Amino acid sequence: MDRAVSPQRRVVLITGASSGIGRVCAEYLHGRGYHVYGTSRRAAMPGETDARPVDDTFRLIRMDVDDDASVQRGIDYILEREGRLDVLVNNAGVGLEGAVEEIAIDEAKAEFETNFFGMLRVCRAALPSMRARGDGLIVNMSSMGGRVGIPFQGMYSATKFAMEGISEAMRLELAPFGVRVVLVEPGKYLTRFVDNSRRAAESEAQDSPYRPYAERMRRLARGQPAAPIEQIPILLERIIESPAPRMRYAPGPLRHRAGIVLKGLLPWRLMEWAFHQYLKRA
Repeated sequence: MDRAVSPQRRVVLITGASSGIGRVCAEYLHGRGYHVYGTSRRAAMPGETDARPVDDTFRLIRMDVDDDASVQRGIDYILEREGRLDVLVNNAGVGLEGAVEEIAIDEAKAEFETNFFGMLRVCRAALPSMRARGDGLIVNMSSMGGRVGIPFQGMYSATKFAMEGISEAMRLELAPFGVRVVLVEPGKYLTRFVDNSRRAAESEAQDSPYRPYAERMRRLARGQPAAPIEQIPILLERIIESPAPRMRYAPGPLRHRAGIVLKGLLPWRLMEWAFHQYLKRA
């Protein structure tokens, strides 16, 4: 970030800030003095008759990342009010559980619409002002599932793999304009993301051949200790304040990052063996 700009003047936009990681990050950065805007599909824009009161800690505005016009309105509102956007955190996303075979094409498209194309829409709307100023930071919230395909969350992993690839390309493309792109790859944190994930309609059938294995995976996932969510906003501030942020950050204990580490060290056959041994524990 531009060292001449103090945190008290930096403007941050966090998508998907009505709950979970997005909300915790928005509240934390606001408390640290940043000008924070969070987005939610259900928030009302200021001036609307049904507008909710401005949040006590940060300004929550309506933005549906699935809709071009909604995204542009949100970005325009911030630029008109603040004159700048320093940091964009693409956090909005949804989960989708189910075996790949049982996920309908329309369900897959909806998952990509929010997790990948939604991120791309917000970047496209925010980038012209960042390029014009010659400074900016984009933080894309990926997942451990963006580095290692997670069984029964394969479509979610696919959206995050896509995010990882395009983020690498954007980092190289935008470097000459002073805009940095960073990926954050959290493991399991204390949020309701898994509980709130959608399940593919076909996978819910009692006669699904995948059902016993999917239930095992759910039991294992829910039994794994979660890390405190407060780690994420602290890391986010460190990234914002870094003069040269890395391409990737994978926060959390080693047990959450084991898949990423092992994939880089082991042949795939050993990775498969390790997974099946893990599955037998359920």
